Amino acid sequence: MTAPLLQIEGLTKRFGGVIAADTITLDIAAGEFHAIIGPNGAGKTTLTGLLTGEIRPDGGRVRFDGGDITALSVDRRSHLGLARSFQITSLFSDFTALDNVALAVQAHAGHSFRFWQDARSDAALRAPAQAALDRIGLAPRAQTRIDALSHGEHRQLEIAIALATQPWLLLLDEPMAGMGPDESARMVALLRELKGNVTIVLIEHDMEAVFALADRITVLVYGRVIASGEPKAIRADAAVREAYLGEQEATHG
Repeated sequence: MTAPLLQIEGLTKRFGGVIAADTITLDIAAGEFHAIIGPNGAGKTTLTGLLTGEIRPDGGRVRFDGGDITALSVDRRSHLGLARSFQITSLFSDFTALDNVALAVQAHAGHSFRFWQDARSDAALRAPAQAALDRIGLAPRAQTRIDALSHGEHRQLEIAIALATQPWLLLLDEPMAGMGPDESARMVALLRELKGNVTIVLIEHDMEAVFALADRITVLVYGRVIASGEPKAIRADAAVREAYLGEQEATHG
């Protein structure tokens, strides 16, 4: 039996008297599309930080591709193949979409940021950047400056930036936040295209998108996993409905 790509073993984090991650244990298989949901304050942001290396756990371990990465930095995890949609938090507004992705390729390769012209002219940097834009449907906007792109296109571009590093696992933190219906539909279509080609962990409040995309769903409440399984089982779980889905349906019904 093939070992999971990502193994979370008893991951625990406390902030003062608050347990933000309560012995979370979870396996994610290679190629899986796994969604993590939960109400506000459930611990999703903390879990994201623990997986990316931004937050150090008080207990437990994270294994990636069989290796223990619990003590590794954000950069080391990135180089092992764990990428995030928010890896570069601020896009360079004076540069084009293609320039921004090429700069990410340059940074991931360990090249200096001192020479902007490298990313704007080096074919070894621009070819994978163009391929990433092609993959997420932004090729027609490659030469468009960042400040002329829509909010939805910015979020697509963040995914292109992550994909340009050729990750094994892509962690997406609420990629549909702030989007209107049309932009959300385009993002769902994009993620459906990526599904199966790269392992994806999605943290998202949009339940319609989650149930349309996920192979499995894990539900967090107060830092603890209360359920994990296929969408049909999660939707039917009484504890989940009481803790979260009922609240969502009341809000959106």
